[in-house]
Amino acid sequence: MATIAWAESVQTARAPVMLANSYHRGIDLTDYWVSEKYDGLRAYWDGERLLTRGGETINPPAWFIAGWPKTPMDGELWVGRGRFGEAVSTARTLQPDDAAWRRMHFMVFDLPAHGGIFDRRLPALRETIAGIGQGWVQVVAQEKVRDHQSLQKRLQAVVKAGGEGLMLHRGGSLYRAERSDDLLKVKLHDDAEARVVAHLAGKGRHEGRMGALLVEMPNGVRFKLGSGFTDAERVMPPSVGSWVTYRYRGFNDSGIPRFASFVRAREDFDSDFNTPLK
Repeated sequence: MATIAWAESVQTARAPVMLANSYHRGIDLTDYWVSEKYDGLRAYWDGERLLTRGGETINPPAWFIAGWPKTPMDGELWVGRGRFGEAVSTARTLQPDDAAWRRMHFMVFDLPAHGGIFDRRLPALRETIAGIGQGWVQVVAQEKVRDHQSLQKRLQAVVKAGGEGLMLHRGGSLYRAERSDDLLKVKLHDDAEARVVAHLAGKGRHEGRMGALLVEMPNGVRFKLGSGFTDAERVMPPSVGSWVTYRYRGFNDSGIPRFASFVRAREDFDSDFNTPLK
């Protein structure tokens, strides 16, 4: 299978997608729709091509996008719960692996060019996907919850089933290509991304391999990320310049994440240091 780095692929302007803030208790949930947060690769159909959020062209087999409308669609390329790596690997191939793409779904959650609020975009989205009539193109299911307790119950059920978390989408919001509370992510743990600056040598049982990563957050704060790695990941750590996801519990007074722990490398991130893609 011939894989390529995103930087080597055909790139256009960044896809104009909505970005999410994090949910916190106290937010009025009455105007929000709730859906599963799919652990895949964000993909934007511009009416002619599938693009990553960074604007790199994704190369699916011709049959995968045959008959799709000129209407832009925002969604997630998703193989299944816990199969993030497979989704990214499949999408990164220059010569598409037909068998791998047969396992892929395009989970669509919005119509960027519709012009109406999300409450009105949602029925239009369902109609659009029904018109495509392909089993691998699906509308992301949306529902309502009454309160924080109901939201947490739904979150626990999704995570127990192997899911990543939930998304909240404000019903009265227009589609805006910016980060706001119109779109919120809900997870059991806080997580974020940072770029690898250096590999720090290990000591003791980790002597001769990576002991920690020196990483930098988008705001310029650097810290050591030393827990959560397997022995194999310490032997072959994420490369300098790449992005990683880490889990944490709040921040200390200097702005460094508390109890930060490595989750995974993020090969779906753009090479631009200031613009993480997920």
